[in-house]
Amino acid sequence: MRERVMAVYRGEAPDVVPYMLDLSHWFYHKHRLPWDLSASYEEPERALIDYHKEIGAGFYMPNLASFYTTSYPADVVVETGKTMVNGTPEIIWRLETPVGTIERRRIWEDRTYAWGISKWGITGADDLRVFGYAMNARSFSPKWENYRAWTDYVGAQGVVYLSPGYSAMGHLLNYWMGIEGVVFATVDYPDVLKEVVDSVNNNTLELVDLLARSPAEIIIMGDNFSSDIQPPQFFEQWSREFYVEAIRRLHDAGKYVAVHLDGRLRGTVRVVEILPHGHRRTGQYGRGVPLDRHCAAGAARPARTAAACISRPDHGPCGGHDRGQP
Repeated sequence: MRERVMAVYRGEAPDVVPYMLDLSHWFYHKHRLPWDLSASYEEPERALIDYHKEIGAGFYMPNLASFYTTSYPADVVVETGKTMVNGTPEIIWRLETPVGTIERRRIWEDRTYAWGISKWGITGADDLRVFGYAMNARSFSPKWENYRAWTDYVGAQGVVYLSPGYSAMGHLLNYWMGIEGVVFATVDYPDVLKEVVDSVNNNTLELVDLLARSPAEIIIMGDNFSSDIQPPQFFEQWSREFYVEAIRRLHDAGKYVAVHLDGRLRGTVRVVEILPHGHRRTGQYGRGVPLDRHCAAGAARPARTAAACISRPDHGPCGGHDRGQP
């Protein structure tokens, strides 16, 4: 399986189309296993990987795995805790900075076996500045021994993607503000939003540089792209330059890049086409890169549509997930 997947990334035709699945959510629900977004895995999920091997499905997505640490200076306090609301667990993420404090919450929903958002953390420009202050202060350190433990256990059954998490806009849409909050912010305080998005993306590029030096062959990026949430013109304005620069750096380091598309694909493919083959452009994050339109089915979950676009170091970007974020 692994060699077939890597053949696709090299632009070769494997003898059989590789079939990779992210069965984590389905597997947790089927076996009533804990799924705690406030924790991360220091060891490989051996039972989940064993199930992939048992049914012959390729493995690729190490959900909640701990492959690097995120640190903050003394003036930024990051806390994750739990409380009970009418007998139901709720997770609280809290950021305390010299310019203010924000917190967001998610509550357990047994019917969907997932953590639904119960409180957004940013409701105005001042809250957004708190988010920017904390996120800009991040520093990152590797835990490559954890990554190697995963790849060793997966073996020939697939690959192990490594993710830097969301871009700044992905954090805001999926964690801290929601779609409505972001849309209002683009009108009510666009200058503050632009300043925070650009600065947080610049900080995230430091993490991209760390992943470029990692033992991983494939880096996965993306903000759970869906055309009803981030249409091409929105992506062009708020995220394109970050992705161009991030993927350029990864390609320069010899990494392959996958981009997670999750939702409405009609229109989302236009996000890919924003960077036509051979087009180069200079922006805040530097020079663009040519696009490789070679895309492959990469991920699927029960009752969801998902795909992964891939790009090679000699080509350009094709295009997330909720991973260990504050």
